[in-house]
Amino acid sequence: MGRWARKPGTGGAAADPPRRWRRALRAGTDGVLDVLHPLLFLARGLGGLCRAGRNWWSRTPRERRGPTLGLASVCLLLTGLLPYGPALLAVALLAAAAWCARGTGHREAEAGPDAAGEARLQAVYEALVPYFARTGEPGPHPLYAAGGAWRRAVEDASLTAEGRIARLLLRYPASFRDGEPAERLRVERLLVAKCGRSREYRFDWDEERNRLTMRALRPLPTTVGAQPFVTAPGETVLGLTDPDAVWRRMPVRVTGADTLYEVPPVIWRTGPRSTAAHLLAVGPPGSGTSTLLRSIATQAMRRGDVLVVDGCGGEFAFLSGRPGVLAVESSLAGVAASLEWLGYETERRLREVSRARQAGLPVPPDVRRPLWLLVDRPSMLGQLAEAEGGRDPRELLRLPLRHGRAAGVTVAVAEQFEGIDRTDGVGAGGPVEPGGLGDSGGFGGGVGVRGVGDAGGPGGALWAHARARVVLGAVSPERAAEVLGEAPPTLPGPEAPAGRGFARLGSGPVLRLQVPPTPDPFDETSGTTAEREAVRALLPERTAEPEAAGSDPSPAPGSGPGPVFSPRRG
Repeated sequence: MGRWARKPGTGGAAADPPRRWRRALRAGTDGVLDVLHPLLFLARGLGGLCRAGRNWWSRTPRERRGPTLGLASVCLLLTGLLPYGPALLAVALLAAAAWCARGTGHREAEAGPDAAGEARLQAVYEALVPYFARTGEPGPHPLYAAGGAWRRAVEDASLTAEGRIARLLLRYPASFRDGEPAERLRVERLLVAKCGRSREYRFDWDEERNRLTMRALRPLPTTVGAQPFVTAPGETVLGLTDPDAVWRRMPVRVTGADTLYEVPPVIWRTGPRSTAAHLLAVGPPGSGTSTLLRSIATQAMRRGDVLVVDGCGGEFAFLSGRPGVLAVESSLAGVAASLEWLGYETERRLREVSRARQAGLPVPPDVRRPLWLLVDRPSMLGQLAEAEGGRDPRELLRLPLRHGRAAGVTVAVAEQFEGIDRTDGVGAGGPVEPGGLGDSGGFGGGVGVRGVGDAGGPGGALWAHARARVVLGAVSPERAAEVLGEAPPTLPGPEAPAGRGFARLGSGPVLRLQVPPTPDPFDETSGTTAEREAVRALLPERTAEPEAAGSDPSPAPGSGPGPVFSPRRG
């Protein structure tokens, strides 16, 4: 009978009381749970309501929290003054708790992945073993080992209805070098390959607790086109981002619809108090850098003057002759004259600001009016100037870039990786924090590459002073980190739409970005009809016809609304 056999000479009376006590205790516990089941059910529902309210409060913009609290207080006060108001409120709260707690027991019973989910998680665990396994780890059950179970390392996992991993919380050993970006990137690429390359994932590394959280992100909307965005003076909308990345919300309309939606925008602030007064957008061909400049132009021309330098030719011709647009130049002579005038105008504004401050007077209105310079593909103009033996027009950008912040001059440049690599030495020295770029330091400085510092090549001043950075297109994380100064927390998808990328303003975080579609309204091959009509609705009527090709790009002083390209000094 084994050790449970009754000893000889002993009866069963000595062993029966403990069993009876245990049975009685179990029966009493079951009875208490049966009696308290309604209370536990309501408590579970109240907990669900509290979690839902907390999540709703965290998603509510800060400017709406005060009015929301005021409205809730007024409703509670009115309910308390009504006859049987508190009783009705308590009944409604209990009914909501019961509705929230419905089916929780069934869901708890079915918690955990099915067989297909178990196999997928086990495959992810085994793929991570070569990266996280430790040789000579003490203990009979190491965290990562060949043939181990995925439950050892996976603390939490959620799968979609299709069986794909939507969220994953992993533990990893403290010996893993999580402070090195290259090691992190190896693990992130592996997880993307195992969980599906068609989606974007966000990775959050908790170095203190040795935890890695991966979650699939929803695609950013591409149906929000150009429109008059609700912004304050000095603010420009670069695009849309994730709801949990910024606290601000902005009302927008979807292209072809009249319904208003609230979306999280990426706001670029310019002006004398801006920490990122100039912008640099980089991307491969077809990524949407020219679209970004067109979107900025449609917003800037409402409150300031815009000067466009088009290195491609024809991308911005629809802006010619419109109010708020000083000139659209694509020829080498016109570009040189425009940039030379911009340097003189920057010096004049600096003198006016200095005189006004010394005299204790307000700055003149013509100096306070923002002046924008939008440059698309400057490397093509530099190549053309080099072929003709002339001066590189990019050298004329140094003065507006260096002193434009104080003079109210904002420079936005769009370039491709090929042009940046050829002239500015991107990738020569690895990522550099944008906040650490000075007047004499550039991207990757100190690696023996001329043209990186402000005193070197023609693009050095751009890297030193354009602290608002945008990377568009499906580029590698290494190339994105070279421009942004920090690796993006997500990996771009292989089929990223036009205008999809990342943005970093100054030393802030790297944000996902979707640029509003802003095609050329007169180019039937770009964008949809609704998108072109939306851009055309933003353009004011022309006050002057565009000049014919080959005409003199330098108008005489006082001959029209365009800028005077050869002003007098002093």
